[in-house]
Amino acid sequence: MGTVLVTGGSRGLGRAVVEALAAEPDTAVAFTWNSDEGTAREVAAATGAHAFRLDLRDHARPDDLMVEIEDALGPLSGLVNNAGLRRESLLAMTSDEDWEAVLDTNLGGLFRCCRAVLRGMMVRRRGSIVNVSSLSALHGVAGQGAYSASKAGILGLTRSLAREVGKRGVRVNAVVPGFVATDLTAGLPAEKVAHLRAGECLARGVEPADVAQAVLFLLSDRAAAITGQTLVVDAGASA
Repeated sequence: MGTVLVTGGSRGLGRAVVEALAAEPDTAVAFTWNSDEGTAREVAAATGAHAFRLDLRDHARPDDLMVEIEDALGPLSGLVNNAGLRRESLLAMTSDEDWEAVLDTNLGGLFRCCRAVLRGMMVRRRGSIVNVSSLSALHGVAGQGAYSASKAGILGLTRSLAREVGKRGVRVNAVVPGFVATDLTAGLPAEKVAHLRAGECLARGVEPADVAQAVLFLLSDRAAAITGQTLVVDAGASA
């Protein structure tokens, strides 16, 4: 697959994607972390992937980061925008600061990472971007107004960007995971978890590795004719 960057790759879904990519032949893997250097070092040591620090709210950092990665590992052929932030709050109680933090991290940071890699991908006329959204983009979830808005925005951006860059050989798709037990969902109340899983058709639920395999498929040449699409991995919850 060449060189692939996974944002937010030290924990949860991102870590599962890093581990899956590291097992692929002819693939150099870079991932980003922000707040837990120790865990990032563990993932790098276990997988052979390369860890880089990234604060998605640092508007200048993505451009510099792509240069660092390509200098170290070669031209980027894949980007997985996985890093995200969720703050639970009823909309009437949501502060401007929390709203802006979630939108600027989840949507603004993704936009800046896409922009930073696209220049090289379009010149080389080859590349694949996979954006990780959420079922919250498809179904209303009380207390997740900012998060839902950011994740719905990702789906709109994915479709528009696919239209813009398809003629240059770059594909852009999205993955929508269902409820997955990760660090990001660990703080949810039991009743909310039950609500999120209530519609699942498959009793097994969704594991991080399931989402990782969907991401790998969309990155790979097996999905060479697929762009602008959303692949839902939710054990049938949205059926």
